[in-house]
Formats: sequence, C-alpha cells, structure tokens
Amino acid sequence: MPTLMELLEAGAHFGHKKEKSFPRAKQFTYTIRDNVYVIDLDKTISQIKAAVSYLKQILDDGKIILFVGTKSQAKASVKKMAENLKMPYLTERWLGGTLTNFESIRKNLKTLDLLENQMKSPDFSLFTKKERKRIEEKRNKFNLVFEGMRTLDKLPDALFIVDTVNENVAVSEARKLGIPIVGICDTNANPDLIDIPIPANDDSEKTIKLILEKLEKALKEDSQAEVKLPSKEKGKAK
Repeated sequence: MPTLMELLEAGAHFGHKKEKSFPRAKQFTYTIRDNVYVIDLDKTISQIKAAVSYLKQILDDGKIILFVGTKSQAKASVKKMAENLKMPYLTERWLGGTLTNFESIRKNLKTLDLLENQMKSPDFSLFTKKERKRIEEKRNKFNLVFEGMRTLDKLPDALFIVDTVNENVAVSEARKLGIPIVGICDTNANPDLIDIPIPANDDSEKTIKLILEKLEKALKEDSQAEVKLPSKEKGKAK
C-alpha cells in the first residue's frame, strides 16, 4: 500500500472547493481549509486495500477488468497497468454505447482486423496510392480508439475508472448493466455510484501514477482476504 507520506507528497489529499464538491463525498474528507476539502488519506488507503482484494478476486477467477481513463493525466498510467495485467483498456474518448451497445463495438473491432489484414495482404500493393492512404488512415483512426480493446470479445466483468465524473457515461452504462465499478473519485464525484470508490485527487498525474503502480504491484502478489462489494440495486444508487 502507498504510505501516508507518499500520498501527501503526490498531492492525493487535495479535493475540490466546497461549492464544487458532492455532498456525499464529505464522508471521505478530513477537514476543509480555505474552502477546499482535504481528503482523509487513511480512508484512501483503506479503500485501496478493498479495491485490491476485490480486483484480485476478479483476476483469480479469470474474469475481465476494463481499465478506463481518458484524461491526459491518466492515459499513460492506465495503459501501462492494463497491459501489464493483460487486461483491456480505453484511454481515448468513451464512445456512447461501448457497453450498452456492445455489438456495435465488436463490429468496429472486426473492421479493424479486416483493415489490418488488408494492409498485410500481397494485394495491398495493387491498390492506388490514394486508396492505400485512405485504408491506412481509416485503420489508424480505428486503432486509436480501439487499440486497447482488441481482446475484449465480451462485456467486462468489472470496470476500473480514473475520474468517475469525467467518465460519467461509462459509469452510467456500467450501472445500467449491473457491472461493478472500482474508481478513483475526487470530492466532486458521487461515491454512491461507485461500488468501491478510492477517494483521491484525480486531477494529479502523480497521484494517479502512485495509486495505479501500488495497485498493480499488490495485484501481482499472493491473494489477500476477500472483500465483498457493498450490496446495491442494479443500476440504482442508494
């Protein structure tokens, strides 16, 4: 687990101003200074432990976790963690229907495969320069969005999200389908929408990098005690 000092040095304790914070997020704060909430880092560590135990259980069961983080501060860390765990990820714009209309996503993945096979074919050289460029551009466009989802042939069993407010569409779709969510939540987020919220400054690249690196390291270690998800109605926050 990250230490309190590591989290402090990474700026994980900085929340949002009171007027921009969600009332239910107050349960994860320690105090308020200069009208800015200070996140209780003891609770951050506790929630990281809960996240590790649950995600470890998912991985041990051979299930799929889709890692999501499209903001610039999160992209590199999310991609690195997902690749190291051999899990799918999405670090570009979340397309509406990624989960709720998953068949359309599968069609796009098949299109990407077809384009790449076409480019590898000996017949590709027979196309005109203009046609080759058009195919390459289309392939690059599809690959930018779907690169990390190439192995996703069914709906994920859980989502790990960095900044649940920024990824509100992903949260909405997952809740509609009853897919559990583990997420890094700042004080502007509603933690009741997330099964295992990790309270932390999700605008800080250092904070995101620290938490994801510690999570990855812990997930690769021996199994820990199971932590069951809080009971929630499918698609509806309490």
